[in-house]
Amino acid sequence: MKSRRDFLFGAGAVTAAFSAASVSKVALAALPELVSQTSPDTQAPLMPQNGRPYNPVVTLNGWTLPWRMNGGVKEFHLVAEPVVREMAPGFKAHLWGYNGQSPGPTIEVVEGDRVRIFVTNRLPEHTSIHWHGQRLPNGMDGVGGLNQPTIHPGKTFVYEFVARRPGTFMYHPHADEMTQMAMGMMGFWVTHPKDRHPLIDEVDRDFVFLLNAYDIDPGSYTPKIMTMLDFNLWSWNSRIFPGIDSLNVRWKDKVRIRIGNLTMTNHPMHLHGHEFQVTGTDGGPTAKSSRWPEVTADVAVGQMRQIEFLADEEGDWAFHCHKSHHTMNAMGHDVPTLIGVDHRGVVKKITELVPDYMAMGERGMADMTEMEMPLPDNTIPMMTGEGPFGSVEMGGMFTVVKVRREQKRNDYSNPGWFAHPPGTVAYEFDGALAEPHRRQDGGGHSMPRQHQHQPGQEIEVQVRKPSGHSDH
Repeated sequence: MKSRRDFLFGAGAVTAAFSAASVSKVALAALPELVSQTSPDTQAPLMPQNGRPYNPVVTLNGWTLPWRMNGGVKEFHLVAEPVVREMAPGFKAHLWGYNGQSPGPTIEVVEGDRVRIFVTNRLPEHTSIHWHGQRLPNGMDGVGGLNQPTIHPGKTFVYEFVARRPGTFMYHPHADEMTQMAMGMMGFWVTHPKDRHPLIDEVDRDFVFLLNAYDIDPGSYTPKIMTMLDFNLWSWNSRIFPGIDSLNVRWKDKVRIRIGNLTMTNHPMHLHGHEFQVTGTDGGPTAKSSRWPEVTADVAVGQMRQIEFLADEEGDWAFHCHKSHHTMNAMGHDVPTLIGVDHRGVVKKITELVPDYMAMGERGMADMTEMEMPLPDNTIPMMTGEGPFGSVEMGGMFTVVKVRREQKRNDYSNPGWFAHPPGTVAYEFDGALAEPHRRQDGGGHSMPRQHQHQPGQEIEVQVRKPSGHSDH
């Protein structure tokens, strides 16, 4: 990770490169410093240099937006613009976002802060920003046409309100919303409590990320914006596994993970090796009497969930959406099932026309991870990611929580693979297999079988090939 000093140094260079073509020099002089970021690396937490103190969050494969204090007001500058996001190594998407990235930078404030956000539009169409979950004056809610005129290209609007309650929030457009969110426009917002809060515990690590989805054909760069549910890329902060960073924590750390869902379906988020509690929702921290242990929590469309757990089990623990299609990368959805189909004869005929053709799927899809097939430009295999024991056969919404005794406090670097103690890894049984014992009677006494089949008697099964859903 880069230090904040390195980050701001780099950001300054980007700021200097910002053209004032869309904003006058007088107006630009009044705007807060423009900070931009294009690296997909997880940036170090941004320690507050002024204003009320707080324990900052870490944005997975992202960063936090710096601010300036102006007369007691915390000022930020967001720029809506086209961006190029590397979704995984070697695979880039042409999206829309804020300040160089999709999602945009996380905004962190403290309960009671007066906040002023300048929003400059460098998109080819108008936009607006809705501050999802905030209590604020109606004219600041950001629904274009309802609460405000839209922000036309080249214009800058100002939003100003008090962050009235602590919690986990988001921001996203509310103008041509279908297009702009499908193109990646969204960001995270965290309001920290100003004092010790009876329902908000202090934690050692506090991670945030947004669930989002794209439909980008292999060989192309721009998402299809009309897709409703059949997305082929399910991502966290516009990254797909193995491009999603691991969550690296110290043994016995108390860990909080804040998750927002801006896709068009729900996502059951599942953590291995630990139980967690849901400690917050869109509405704020949950009552302690309402919390119970979970290993999977569903995050519905438009919702935020805040989970917390004690990292007291060492190892590399999978953390993923439990919808199995959401842990795949660019996949074709209309491929027929070929399991059990012997298509050697067909393959012979096809290879006469296409010499490099390979049969796939007759034994399941795991073969996909073993074949080094030529891929179209700008895409990534459906299942990938190499672990210490071979292919992980995952993609999309998947990563690893790494718990280590030797991890230092505030050290978020990747410690590498876990060294398992001797005798703690599953192993192959190499003894003789016993013949299975089968019952010879007709079953239980409550429902005895009426007709016994004689040994050696064959039962003919009538097979009918499926022909659609019209018969049931």
